[in-house]
Amino acid sequence: MGAGLGGPRHLPVPRDRATKANVFSIDTPPPTASGSLHIGHVFSYTHTDVVARFQRMRGKDVFYPIGWDDNGLPTERRVQNYYGVRCDPTLPYDPDFTPPFEGGDNKSSKAADQLPISRRNFIELCERLTVEDEQQFEDLWRTLGLSVDWTQTYRTISPESQAVAQKAFLRNLARGEAYQADAPTLWDVTFRTAVAQAELEDKDQPGAYHRLAFHAADGDIHIETTRPELLPACVALVAHPDDERYQHLFGTTVRTPLFDVEVPVVAHHLAQPDKGSGIAMICTFGDLTDVIWWRELQLPNRAIIGFDGRIVSEAPAAIESEAGRAAYAELAGKTIFSAKKSIVELLQASGEMIGDARAITHPVKFFEKGDKPLEIVSTRQWYISNGGRDDSVKERLVELGKGIDFHPDFMRVRFENWVNGLNGDWLISRQRFFGVPIPVWYPLDGDGNPVFDRPIVPDEASLPVDPSSDAPAGYDESQRGVAGGFQGELDVMDTWATSSLTPQLAGGWERDPELFDLVFPYDVRPQGQDIIRTWLFSTALRSLQEHEGRAPWQHAAISGFIVDPDRKKMSKSKGNVVTPAGLLVEHGSDAVRYWAASSRLGTDASFDPQNPKQIKIGRRLSIKVLNAAKFVYSFPVLAPSTGGEPVAPTEALDLDLLAELSKVVATATKAFEEFDHARALETAEQFFWTFCDDYLELVKERAYGTAEGADEATQASAVTTLRLAIDVLLRLFAPFIPFATEEVWSWTHEGSVHAAAWPSVDEVPATEPSGLLGLTGQALIGIRRAKTDAKASQRTPVTSATVQVPTEQLPLIARAAGDLAAVGRIEQLEFVAGDEVAVTAIELAPAEEQG
Repeated sequence: MGAGLGGPRHLPVPRDRATKANVFSIDTPPPTASGSLHIGHVFSYTHTDVVARFQRMRGKDVFYPIGWDDNGLPTERRVQNYYGVRCDPTLPYDPDFTPPFEGGDNKSSKAADQLPISRRNFIELCERLTVEDEQQFEDLWRTLGLSVDWTQTYRTISPESQAVAQKAFLRNLARGEAYQADAPTLWDVTFRTAVAQAELEDKDQPGAYHRLAFHAADGDIHIETTRPELLPACVALVAHPDDERYQHLFGTTVRTPLFDVEVPVVAHHLAQPDKGSGIAMICTFGDLTDVIWWRELQLPNRAIIGFDGRIVSEAPAAIESEAGRAAYAELAGKTIFSAKKSIVELLQASGEMIGDARAITHPVKFFEKGDKPLEIVSTRQWYISNGGRDDSVKERLVELGKGIDFHPDFMRVRFENWVNGLNGDWLISRQRFFGVPIPVWYPLDGDGNPVFDRPIVPDEASLPVDPSSDAPAGYDESQRGVAGGFQGELDVMDTWATSSLTPQLAGGWERDPELFDLVFPYDVRPQGQDIIRTWLFSTALRSLQEHEGRAPWQHAAISGFIVDPDRKKMSKSKGNVVTPAGLLVEHGSDAVRYWAASSRLGTDASFDPQNPKQIKIGRRLSIKVLNAAKFVYSFPVLAPSTGGEPVAPTEALDLDLLAELSKVVATATKAFEEFDHARALETAEQFFWTFCDDYLELVKERAYGTAEGADEATQASAVTTLRLAIDVLLRLFAPFIPFATEEVWSWTHEGSVHAAAWPSVDEVPATEPSGLLGLTGQALIGIRRAKTDAKASQRTPVTSATVQVPTEQLPLIARAAGDLAAVGRIEQLEFVAGDEVAVTAIELAPAEEQG
């Protein structure tokens, strides 16, 4: 069976039929195609698919696209090693380029051994390789049964996507929301790229406090630092304004150890009196707090760390003494680790380090994809204003978030906390290659220097452009890099600058305005909780900027994490990731979907690959659906005397079952409408097992026509009820276990169960449940237990049995006496009053009558 399972309707639909009111649109997450498949993909994408299938059965035209987020660092690395190339964006495009090799073992990952090629050639190789990754994802999705619309796909690096991202950037620029600035920038020395606030993660690292002596007029001032190698970059000492120990120093200066540079002592509320000695050195730049102090206190910049993570060769001009310059020469060119070792030795030798280093463990900022601590360097970068420097924008974003229904609602707090905690604008430029180029050029003055504050921009009709290989209008390629000519921007956009536009990419923003008006704002954005600060926030920001402050979706459905049996989040870095392909083969797609759908939104799910209990339960459910339906369909549709007309259920037990089923339909429907798919599944499943374990057993003799006192009318009532119940149950289960339900549906129906109407309470008798089914089920359990205690088979005839029930329920249970006697093979069944349901007496038939 294909992933569509019954040809579900998708947009584009005939425009004369589609209406905004009848479209249900999903802003589907585009998976990172260069990443490996893992069980988390199955988990979160199943959550979306069950909702899509429900809405389709409700008669909605479901817009359910799928995209591939195929630009990024993992792809770049793979291409470099696979083809033996590296990107040099200053090189011209070669339309006839052939890579040195494809795959193989005799290749070097060293940049010096890789052939430099233009960015456009490099991107073409990236696209070629990601096609294979995307096919793997598609195969997985089809095996899982995702009902996405495979005619509605997009790639975040395609020409159309690049044009959309560049157009949005140019409009940001025109509105004053995009700007460039020289500023302290979080920098990954491995990838040689700037890193945005949203891409940070803290990792606990070993470190040490070093106690250093700064020299004041009336004695030494001791500070403690974990970054002694940044001493040449020290620009001030800082203490809290209320710290009485240092108030007499504010407004004075001290001199740094080793380098003898005069620096001021300043006050700032972020200084921590209870940390170390209570006074700290401000360096440019050791951490983000240094950046805040530098900016707010208007201090000089004496940065000493280069883009390669080494100490730069030229000492800051403030170091004037011969001894200070000699000390700096000991550090120049060294890595941070080596520089720290050297400066500690120098400080110990000078006597300006007090005692030994004190070992600690402390959180250090890392790029989420990096393996070395981030440094802070000064660079020219592009930014988009996001509220980090403008409280009015923050307020508008928080207000926009209030117009979105978060599921679960507490996830809204994460969005608001992120917005309110922003301390800088969105840094979108990256010094990478496989991404969307920033679409600007810079004019070169008469000396050949770029004029950055007068960028040359393309018109929207010419997009996409690549400034590294395309010339701007009014220039030709011969003017690239020469005085009076131009220089192309070589940076690309942060991947979120494109992914933040998935509503526009999938919906045909301005390319197909009729479609876009049908799907935007989308009904739902499903995503993981870990990217609220990136994907959800950046998409909300774009909508605020581009769409008059409208929220991009009505609902945000936030999935939890997959955790291992020790409750640790699964990740490649921890080595505890489980790939789903083997699970799908071993247990079946329905079983894996059941496991995923059993977890509510926002709730972490534990998964043990050695003992996947929930998956096994899902497989058992799927098999039971097949077997139960096979049993039900073994009965003829109508009793002989019905004249071909449908028979309405008449018996009390049948009516009570259908009344209970009506409640299940109402509950499951409401749960789906509230994005609580797990409750919908749980409700249907609980009823299904009662249906199988109790009702089927109670009425099967009547359905066969073999129960004592049964006639055609009572038999027809049982058969009609069985068929109606299984028909409704198949549709209730269809979003969760699509393969089993489709198979069963095909036995008796034309078309697909997934194109059938979602069950309605109007399909079953609208009566209040009497409680008869539950009461009779309890009595049945008692009879079974009594036979088991007597070490007798359940098929053993019973001469007589007495069942105790509460007095007020005696008339009720009497209405099911025939069914209960038939299933228990009881000749004489008596009901008596008591405190609870229990079998008080049972007499098995003599052995000679048990044959």
